[in-house]
Amino acid sequence: MKNILYIPLDERPCNLSFLPMISKETDYNIVIPPTNIFGYKKTAADIDKMWTWIFDNINTFDFAILSIDMLVYGGILPSRLHHSSLEHCKSKLNNIKKIKELNSKIKIYAFNLIMRCPSYSSSDEEPDYYEDYGKEIFQYGYLSHKRNLEIINEEEIKTLDKIKEMLPSWVLEDYTHRRKINGKINKYTMELVKDNTIDFLVIPQDDSAPFGFTAVDQHVLRDYIHDNRLDFKVYMYPGADEVGLTLFSRLINEDKGIRPCVYTRFSSVKGPCIMPLYEDRLLYETIKYQILCAGCIPVEDINSANLVLMVNSPAEIMYEAWEQNMPEANYNVNKNLIEFVEFIDYIINIKKLPCAVADVAYGNGGDIKLIQDLSQKDLLFKVASYAGWNTNSNTLGTTICQAMIYHIYGKTKTHLDFLALRYVEDTAYCSHVRKLVTDNFLPEKGLNYFKADGQRGEVSNIVKKELTKFSKENFIDRSYEIEILDCFMPWDRMFEVGLNVKVKLI
Repeated sequence: MKNILYIPLDERPCNLSFLPMISKETDYNIVIPPTNIFGYKKTAADIDKMWTWIFDNINTFDFAILSIDMLVYGGILPSRLHHSSLEHCKSKLNNIKKIKELNSKIKIYAFNLIMRCPSYSSSDEEPDYYEDYGKEIFQYGYLSHKRNLEIINEEEIKTLDKIKEMLPSWVLEDYTHRRKINGKINKYTMELVKDNTIDFLVIPQDDSAPFGFTAVDQHVLRDYIHDNRLDFKVYMYPGADEVGLTLFSRLINEDKGIRPCVYTRFSSVKGPCIMPLYEDRLLYETIKYQILCAGCIPVEDINSANLVLMVNSPAEIMYEAWEQNMPEANYNVNKNLIEFVEFIDYIINIKKLPCAVADVAYGNGGDIKLIQDLSQKDLLFKVASYAGWNTNSNTLGTTICQAMIYHIYGKTKTHLDFLALRYVEDTAYCSHVRKLVTDNFLPEKGLNYFKADGQRGEVSNIVKKELTKFSKENFIDRSYEIEILDCFMPWDRMFEVGLNVKVKLI
């Protein structure tokens, strides 16, 4: 058994719990610092205590998967809120050098986000002023970028001028100053790759767009990667909460000296060329990066494949999961879900290959019809993996990692439990129960999407009840039954849910 130090992006289950959960029956032991060191939402973790704990225990580890955002700022949200100086941030980052000094044999995989710039006004995850000026900050960055590229039109110039007049200078100064510091930390992190302190680095783009502050930062960093010949040691692509899983997959493959081949097939001919929500490039380009980063290689011939990645994609544009029951004449016309599921059945039962399912037909939730079809064909617990949560990249990284583990370790109890969790969380909660509870239960209690009644209040009980009902009606399998043992609201809001889900034989 080899020990892996894992420093997650934040304390939400997707970052704190998924990796320890999915790795249980492998040759690798995931170790995380004591949870009382971590922060809560906008409150940063105790970075100094975390570093002390790391230094005290570092000699017990063979590998490390490190979130730079956690180790420098105290988490993903604190990275967007901090007022730390560049010197302070750099001093925290340089602690990684001490890791290698204390344990020269450890192999370090790290990730450091490009700070996002949401297109909407909400302070739930951003500075307080983003509630009033978030949309304008995004538009300022978006239009300024287009102006610098000389592709802005007259109407957009007028809009930009209006934004400049109404956007307080202190707001823009605070926002851009923090972005500059974070961008420099991105560069300094790559210096640690250059001197072989960090063995492999991912720079994920959280909620990216083709133009704007994030796109500009990406361009600067891409040039830096190329100029310093770091192209094969630093990957940059859309993603965030799934990266710990992706790096774990890469770690396993590199440690075992294997490079599995992955064949990809879509539910729609147009699927590879759609632009996913919250991302800045065509779907298939992101898929190739996700496969490569996981330590695999994309192949065009199914007979050369160790794994098959089935991508349930939109045919035209991507809608949100809560919109899937709304009438839309062409949304499903130009994709063939029946053929898609028949092909999954063929891959599993005839070709005898592990089959991963990436359900990205919608943003922020799974395709309910797909789950019902998989249930009809008795495939729910025969696939190598399933995911359909949050962004396209969150889903891809999660399903590829689970499929990789399945490819090596087979159909374990851990595998079945994680499949069940994905079905309950990604489809039952994200695509159905979240909106149901938000619309029908919260208003009468004086609550809303951004404010529940605590982590384990009445709302979590209602959610658990509705999840159980949905699961019994939709996750029908000949051999297995899903049990929801626990349910809580990690950040006291409706966006994410914490669950303990198990599978039992019928």
